[in-house]
Amino acid sequence: MVDTSATDEMAIANMVESCTHRGPDHSGIIKVTDGVFLASNRLKILDSRDEANQPITNKEKSAFLSWNGFLYNFQELKNQLISEGVIFKTRSDGEVLFQWLLLKGKEGIKHLEGMFAFVFVDINKSEILLVRDPVGMKSLYYHHHENKLICSSEALCLVHSGKVDASIDAQQVLPYWYLRTSMPTASFFKNVKELLPGQIAIFGLDGSKKEVTKFAVNVATGLNSPVPNQKIFKQCLVEAILKHFTAEVPVGMILSGGADSSLLYHIWFKETGIPLPTYTIGFDSPYRGKNSDADFAANLTKKYGGGNQEIKIGPAFFLQTWEEYLSQLDQPVGDSASYLTWLIAREAKKRVKVLVSGVGADELFGGYNRHMAFKTYLKRPNLWHGVSQFLQDMPLFSRSQKKFLKGIHKNPDRTFINFAALNPVPEKLGRVLEDHYPKSGSNYKNALAYDQAFYLVHDLLKIHDNACMAHGIEGRAPFLDWTLVALSKEMSEEQLITTTPKSWIKEILIAEGLGNIAERKKSGFGLPIKEWFLHHPGFRIKMSSAILDFGNKYGGLVPKEWQSLLKHPENHIQDHYLLLFNVFLLSEWINKNTQ
Repeated sequence: MVDTSATDEMAIANMVESCTHRGPDHSGIIKVTDGVFLASNRLKILDSRDEANQPITNKEKSAFLSWNGFLYNFQELKNQLISEGVIFKTRSDGEVLFQWLLLKGKEGIKHLEGMFAFVFVDINKSEILLVRDPVGMKSLYYHHHENKLICSSEALCLVHSGKVDASIDAQQVLPYWYLRTSMPTASFFKNVKELLPGQIAIFGLDGSKKEVTKFAVNVATGLNSPVPNQKIFKQCLVEAILKHFTAEVPVGMILSGGADSSLLYHIWFKETGIPLPTYTIGFDSPYRGKNSDADFAANLTKKYGGGNQEIKIGPAFFLQTWEEYLSQLDQPVGDSASYLTWLIAREAKKRVKVLVSGVGADELFGGYNRHMAFKTYLKRPNLWHGVSQFLQDMPLFSRSQKKFLKGIHKNPDRTFINFAALNPVPEKLGRVLEDHYPKSGSNYKNALAYDQAFYLVHDLLKIHDNACMAHGIEGRAPFLDWTLVALSKEMSEEQLITTTPKSWIKEILIAEGLGNIAERKKSGFGLPIKEWFLHHPGFRIKMSSAILDFGNKYGGLVPKEWQSLLKHPENHIQDHYLLLFNVFLLSEWINKNTQ
């Protein structure tokens, strides 16, 4: 925090208290100089000794670091620093990061690999660096007005400082309606912004903004081959798994029984022989329906030991825990997977401090239905554009087929933007999103890059980090190790289009004797919203009341064609249950957190 009007630590102490859940093992505040304070809540993963606590500084008090994350290549960096004469006092990756920045400065940031958000204060250069990893695993929010700078891993933390008002940013309602999140760089608080993945924001000690630069994933796969292939993928994946599953504290896993998480656990056990606690969501009868995650997960873990814990829920349990979840939700993401991930972390914290997930594989290697739909569209874009208007209203088509037809636009970029949204976006919003759309020159790779920049970062990764850190757990994602990210980028347009979704993952599963999982039909990770709404009065009343309330307060911010949904949600549950939950969550979050 930089605020020349601050005469004491009250504001930053309030921030520390509001974010204790992220680092329950130690809290520390340092006054850097007049009006400049740095604080940290530490979750002890590597080296639990007090010597590794944060904020980190040196004996000269010439630099300070507060950070959140996991440095994948800390051992390599540490070895290099030792060869240059640096003496370490701890085993923590935080000390490695501090010493690296102290010696290499901001030019050394491009050599970091990991998931991180940090603030580094360099007294000698009179600079404050705000940095976020280029994959977007960790968030970094900030408020900057004139010479006042306040930043934190959570937006609510800034509001709790008492120096940032909680006014809602009404301009985020429209993108949220279609994307389930606010726009990049924005939050739902008018005066709180978010650093983009890979951004380095440089400020002076007086709070003045100097410049913003960017860095990207710059690692190579390390394997010599003209074209990425399954062998290289598996070698990179094994290395990533051994790296991300290793910690000095207990590690567990979110196991859906699907291809991605099952392969991670299988390889881990095959390489180490160490069983891990795993966690799966199950639903009470009669809502279990098509969701067989718990059955697949239980069958898999029987082979390895360790035991899979099924967390069984129903609408009554949801209603009992909803307020607790809402109180720990930093920013609204209208994805019911957020609640489920939070619930798993809530249970997992009894046994583990690191929770591994299979997030990222679909976005890197094209695993979603929208990716298959876009491949279909790209084969004959002009034909599909010509017939889509005629066919989309015919009653013979399924919900997914209608979405495909309604999403088609004369512009391929806009077509995928529509496919990735809950519903086709309005023209004005579409033009804004086109400005954010990648322009590498190949349609399918652009689509994957858009998914990685929008859906992965602002939905899945925000969910993963918020849900885990709400319970003092570090979330990790081996599929987003930088070598695998680099591998996906090295794949050609032709290679990505001609292969079936995540074919390498499925081929490895089959070769390892897990063909039943490879052949399992992909199912989404979410609540049975439609079934609960139709058959549980309490859930229906809770959702409907919140949606009606949102319509009364903010209906003017929503396009006219959706006004009926805000007035009569029960009439839209069949076709728009995801949108209804989206509005329900936003309504509840706004009422709880904004002015």
